[in-house]
Amino acid sequence: MASTPHSPSRSRSHPHPLPRPFPSLRHLGPNWYAPVMGTAIVASAGAGLPLGLPGLRTACTAVWALALVALVAVLGARALHWTHHRDQARADLLDPAVAPFHGCLSMALLAVGGGALVVGRDWIGVRAAIALDVVLFSAGTVVGLITAVVVPYLMIARHRTQPHQITPVLLLPLVAPMVSAALGPLLVPYLPPGEARQTLLFGCLALFGTSLLATLLVLPLVCGRLVMAGPLPLALTPSLFLVLGPLGQSTTAVGNLADAAPGAVPAPYAHAFTPFAVLYGVPVLGFALLWLALAAALVVRARRRGMPFSMAWWAFTFPVGTCATGATALARHTGLAALDVLAVALYALLLAAWATAAVCTVRGLVSGGLLAAPRPAPAEPRPATARTR
Repeated sequence: MASTPHSPSRSRSHPHPLPRPFPSLRHLGPNWYAPVMGTAIVASAGAGLPLGLPGLRTACTAVWALALVALVAVLGARALHWTHHRDQARADLLDPAVAPFHGCLSMALLAVGGGALVVGRDWIGVRAAIALDVVLFSAGTVVGLITAVVVPYLMIARHRTQPHQITPVLLLPLVAPMVSAALGPLLVPYLPPGEARQTLLFGCLALFGTSLLATLLVLPLVCGRLVMAGPLPLALTPSLFLVLGPLGQSTTAVGNLADAAPGAVPAPYAHAFTPFAVLYGVPVLGFALLWLALAAALVVRARRRGMPFSMAWWAFTFPVGTCATGATALARHTGLAALDVLAVALYALLLAAWATAAVCTVRGLVSGGLLAAPRPAPAEPRPATARTR
């Protein structure tokens, strides 16, 4: 019997499936939360600088508002992506190069929530800022802990990562708990005195240890890959700046914990947080500056060899911003003017990186290139020996 135009047999064998809604969002991956993180850190880091520039705080508040709008937009776009392109979303989870970027969701939520208490309260009020931060901090922390377990699980059970594929991107799901540890202390003074404050403070300290120890397991793999296999592919070179994330954020975390400790925990413990913040933060920030110089040199090398713009350039923003906030925290606890100068210098670098990435992102969105299907990267010429580079 011949099938009618609407018969099931005809629809099952139809060679051209119906187009899906929102085709431009098919390749909108979790890395699109990176602009939210990079914008939010511009606001938070700028508000803490030891500068009396008129209008600086207002400008930082405006930037935070932009980050909040960007967060809502990306959350909506990602929801549509999961709704209408579920196959691609699942493929991203099973792709070892994309899966770690799911940690960016947690950090975007946390960064915008923390910014609400730092500068957003000037526009929306303290009570609204507290409520917003409680929601975003809670959601970001839960998502961050889930991601810190699920992504490594997938790496072990499903992904098959080769040694040459190890990059600093692997750190992304592990840094999220450190962001919670750095921003959670901002909420401590708004909790009832006693056990509630102690629980949040020690919980943030536990998150600090969770992220730090996990980072110490992965970072040697990244360094070993660079030494043994040489520089990263050109398009991935900006990801070297991601190493600064756990370094700067952990320095910020111990500084913020020291600020919140006196009103939250008994005196013997409260007095110990400040020496720990200084004794930990100074050497870690020193290593961060060493890595910043190394990463910058490799980025200059890659740029001279034709490194194109990609969303990976947002790696120049949030990690550098955490180093700026870390230097600011150390300056508060040491009183050293040199650390104030360092914080301002790092913030200037952050502004330059953010402006560059933002302009190029807008240009890529207008042209449609950033949301197009990814093209295979051309193979880079390999030298005769690994030591000829």
